[in-house]
Amino acid sequence: MHTVAVLALDKVIPFDLSTPIEVFTRTRLPDGRPGYQVRICAERPEVDAGTFTLRAPWGLDGLTDADTVIVPGTADPAAPLPPAVHDALHAAAAHGTRIASVCSGTFSLAAAGLLDRLRATTHWIVAGMLAAAYPDIEVDPDVLYVDNGQILTSAGLDLCLHMIRRDYGSAVAADAARLSVMPLEREGGQAQFIVQPYPSTPRGSALEPLLAWLQDNMARELTLADIATRADMSTRTLIRRFREQTGTTPLQWLHRARVRQAQHLLETTTHPVERIGAQVGFGSPTAFRDRFKRTTGVSPQTYRRTFR
Repeated sequence: MHTVAVLALDKVIPFDLSTPIEVFTRTRLPDGRPGYQVRICAERPEVDAGTFTLRAPWGLDGLTDADTVIVPGTADPAAPLPPAVHDALHAAAAHGTRIASVCSGTFSLAAAGLLDRLRATTHWIVAGMLAAAYPDIEVDPDVLYVDNGQILTSAGLDLCLHMIRRDYGSAVAADAARLSVMPLEREGGQAQFIVQPYPSTPRGSALEPLLAWLQDNMARELTLADIATRADMSTRTLIRRFREQTGTTPLQWLHRARVRQAQHLLETTTHPVERIGAQVGFGSPTAFRDRFKRTTGVSPQTYRRTFR
């Protein structure tokens, strides 16, 4: 089982602390087993969390054999990093442990010297402060997370889902996202690797049979008129019902379902990209690549290299 050590520093932000705890402890593998063991670590037994005091079951020795160390943000990101914490993070990095930050936790990794000459992100409100304090770091405030391999930084929850995907694949990550009631597709152009396993199907709704039919027939060349005919509705009524019950349009829903199936095929097969595009219903390789990159932020080939 993968062990995640969440490092609680004084003035830790409770939301940043609870996010990885909740996401990783709720993650289940296909056979029902937990995917992670989570331990809360701190320099001292009691940690000031602002509105309450936290008792940490583990000391800094809890980082020693962890597979992943996560550093949540603190209310004072510019506060000096305690020497013992600095040494513990360095030791973990030297051991090859994956180390990640949540929001302003990026400052702790920077203070430990783990981000020198790397690209990193943090919560947008303190991004300028990070760039000014650590000019050797390439600060990118416009992304949800940055994955440098061993060292990762983030603005929040999205990174936890990304790491689950790296560890266990898309299906497990998608289940974790649903349990977190997390929107899996962000608007606004911020690149994400995780998209919805299938766009949401409202159970018990009048559209449920139609959405099941779309999933089964996504490889076909379907027009809005084809979908309306199948639903026995006018196109105007179909669009209105779709927006009411799924929050999107029929063709947008279909595009996302196709991209999700393409992700699965890129992860689990060696089929050429062109074949996968055709398998999931895109009329041309160019249309497939354009839609895939627009949805996930990366090309199909880059996605395959990352997640196979």
